Amino acid sequence: MHSDETGPASEFWDGLYSERDQVWSGKPNAVLVREIETVAPGRALDLGCGEGADALWLAERGWTVTGVDISAVALDRAARHAREAGLSERIIWLHRDLADWEPDGEYDLVSAQFLHSPLELPRERVLAAAARVVAPGGLLLVVGHAEFPPWAQHRHGHEHTELPTAEELAFALGLTSDAWAVEAGTSEGREATGPDGQKAILRDAVLKARRTA
Repeated sequence: MHSDETGPASEFWDGLYSERDQVWSGKPNAVLVREIETVAPGRALDLGCGEGADALWLAERGWTVTGVDISAVALDRAARHAREAGLSERIIWLHRDLADWEPDGEYDLVSAQFLHSPLELPRERVLAAAARVVAPGGLLLVVGHAEFPPWAQHRHGHEHTELPTAEELAFALGLTSDAWAVEAGTSEGREATGPDGQKAILRDAVLKARRTA
């Protein structure tokens, strides 16, 4: 299913996922659903797939999915969910550190949903590599925090981290050329629930880019 990937980052995320039987809601990210629900299925790459909710949602709709994550604990959980849903044949799980992994091939959708880390992560470099494997006519969908939720600051010390806007990220990734049709902006506030039941209204930075050439 996946290769061994060890190191401080892998140990951190394995530890986080081991704290509880389920870390995330088990539901696909709302922006992914909104933007992709009517898109014809093809090949998808899910970066930082975690426990697999997005990958399973895509597979249910006919996509062939490659889900990549640094945590073996999360991937084992995702693979179990896929088996239970009868979707294992549509999903490949890869155990990789995105900081030093280079994807290959071509994908009709590359999705990165809340690809943030309290540890050092070359996020722009990871996303630039992801953009390079978007097929002609394909989509890059990057959703991130416009500001960190209060529980992330409390748990992981994000308060001094600068978060780029979707427009800034598009510029940094070089998506402003004629080869890309870009939609970038900040979502309206949504109610979110933290890992210990905390409530907050959060806004997301949403970057949707279609490769036109």
